[in-house]
Amino acid sequence: MTHVVTENCIKCKFTDCVDVCPVDCFREGANFLVIDPDECIDCAVCVPECPANAIFAEEDVPQDQISFIELNAELTPEFGMINRSGKPLPDADEWNGIPDKLKHLER
Repeated sequence: MTHVVTENCIKCKFTDCVDVCPVDCFREGANFLVIDPDECIDCAVCVPECPANAIFAEEDVPQDQISFIELNAELTPEFGMINRSGKPLPDADEWNGIPDKLKHLER
């Protein structure tokens, strides 16, 4: 089993989760993070660290976010590895909680 980054991370990209990951399974795109499903060890330490509440265990991903399981796997090879936290996007707080952000995902 793996953990999955879902839609609320788009245009926020808080990286608090990255610092606690013991296996460096996060990958970074321009405005979104994903979890490499082949590297994640399902430890769940990232879940409470996410200020956007965008990380779920695969079996707990909300029904309307199921497509993000495949999206994390698809984007993993395209995005670069990140193993240290950085600053969130400048307007992250304004985007936090806004629905229907998938159209804003930068690949």
